[in-house]
Amino acid sequence: MIFRGTFEHALDAKHRLTVPAKYRAALGSGVVLAISPETEPGTPRCIAIWTPEDYEAYTSAALEGLNPLSPKARELKRLLFANSHETELDSANRVMIPPSLMAYAGLDKDCVVAGAGECLELWDRDTYNAYNEGVMSRFSEIAASFDHTS
Repeated sequence: MIFRGTFEHALDAKHRLTVPAKYRAALGSGVVLAISPETEPGTPRCIAIWTPEDYEAYTSAALEGLNPLSPKARELKRLLFANSHETELDSANRVMIPPSLMAYAGLDKDCVVAGAGECLELWDRDTYNAYNEGVMSRFSEIAASFDHTS
């Protein structure tokens, strides 16, 4: 499934997110909440919301070809697996966001769920709005920076 769209939400007092209705079936068999590893210092952080199968494919692709005994591979493996949490939707179609992920993404109450293709992203609302405004203002620059010729 491809995740698209932007949805404004609010976490409840127990830090639970109600999953957007159009994605409940896709996430009905389980959810992986994970850090969205950012590669640039100072880049705003968010939480990625994956199906278990897609997170497994993502982590497998990231680790593919690496010597599993190398320090960098072990470090990446720890980063990906220690900072992800497998859970399920509750009867009200909510997921509880663990405190460590709340802190990582700077989440409080008001948030945005944004489609990111293979996963959803959960952002602090103000952080997302500032980030999205900046990216939109650079859209043509970003698009031009990729070489799309074969």
